[in-house]
Amino acid sequence: MPERRECTFCGEPIEPGTGKQHIKNTGKVFHFCSNKCRKNLLNLNRTARETKWTKRYAQDKAIETYRKKGAEQEEEQEEKGNKKRIKRKKD
Repeated sequence: MPERRECTFCGEPIEPGTGKQHIKNTGKVFHFCSNKCRKNLLNLNRTARETKWTKRYAQDKAIETYRKKGAEQEEEQEEKGNKKRIKRKKD
């Protein structure tokens, strides 16, 4: 059974028998789903985290928004805890 690989740049799955492989002199192996990914990584030296159409960009944004929401919720809880509540007695 052929092994499914993931694109080194964008993170998309690569169908067996498709894509390109690049091996550097150091022995590092890169698998690319398209020529677009190969050019962005090797020729243009772009990082996947900063390229909006990649899965890695979407994952980082999701993590970032999750952290922001968590920090906002903590701040709200702290503000609620700091407020003094005055209860009035009914006559």
